[in-house]
Amino acid sequence: MTQTESFCPPPYLRGTYVQTILASSKIRTWGKNPMADAAREMILDAGEGVRLQGFFSPQVQRQAKGIVILLHGWEGSVESTYILSTGRYLYHHGYAVFRLNFRDHGQTHHLNEGLFYVTRLNEIFESVKQATELEGDLPAFIVGFSMGGNFALRIARRCLKEPIDHLQHVVAISPLLDPEKGTDAIDNDCLLRWYFLKKWRRSLRKKQQLFPDKYDFIDVLSLKSCRGMTDVVVDKYSDYKDTTDYFRRYTITKGALKDIAVPTTIIIAEDDPAVPIEDFYQLQANDLTELIIHSYGGHNGFIERFPFACWYERKLVEIFEGL
Repeated sequence: MTQTESFCPPPYLRGTYVQTILASSKIRTWGKNPMADAAREMILDAGEGVRLQGFFSPQVQRQAKGIVILLHGWEGSVESTYILSTGRYLYHHGYAVFRLNFRDHGQTHHLNEGLFYVTRLNEIFESVKQATELEGDLPAFIVGFSMGGNFALRIARRCLKEPIDHLQHVVAISPLLDPEKGTDAIDNDCLLRWYFLKKWRRSLRKKQQLFPDKYDFIDVLSLKSCRGMTDVVVDKYSDYKDTTDYFRRYTITKGALKDIAVPTTIIIAEDDPAVPIEDFYQLQANDLTELIIHSYGGHNGFIERFPFACWYERKLVEIFEGL
């Protein structure tokens, strides 16, 4: 089911890059954050010796309505602005919140020797499953952003064969569907390319410093594109045939989501500079899936009023409470 909703920000907020930059602007995290104050660190056993870090924020003054698991984007973390802002909003509305750091994201490079790949669904699925049980029988929800949205959609699909108890709804915001097209979009955009190269290089330097006997990224760090860096990392440190083979393994276009087993909402903007819109119009979804396409919103943006009012935060509560 596809629908276009009336998210229509004022003219000064309609720019693609205005929305995209505000999505990660620290201005949106100003002020008190009871969700962050209530958080306690957890190191999860994700199977096969993998350890992932998460932060659980239970409701401290009332019974939670449910628990929401938040999944960040590539080179983001539990401290990303959109994660902290969304977590604060949901916590204010009575939900417990669990924020998961993917392997090699945030301050977690030391936890696992192996590199992060988006194909590592098993460890994310196991960690999310454990997080849904933190509030017992209460309803559980997943919200993923960008690459985290890709993970969220693959989790929803996997639930057909491996159901997660109490999981009620999955929401993917600005999700990456086709990593090959997404990587090209980033490389063709000067601002996005600079942003992601800077963060990825910093991450690889951390990994090399921690495991100098295993990694030497000197030939990677000087490259000028995300595709070029991916080519070398995949070739030297993975078992994939090549980058195309790697990308194909987490591409979820056309009919890849037609058997999705959990009620799912996908939110995307036509002007998203990092995620090409055409693949969303070609999705073959079932009746459990709602696709919401906005004209504006950029990447992870959807800011209604500067700096705090965010359309999708309000929408999440409406979805979770069946409004």
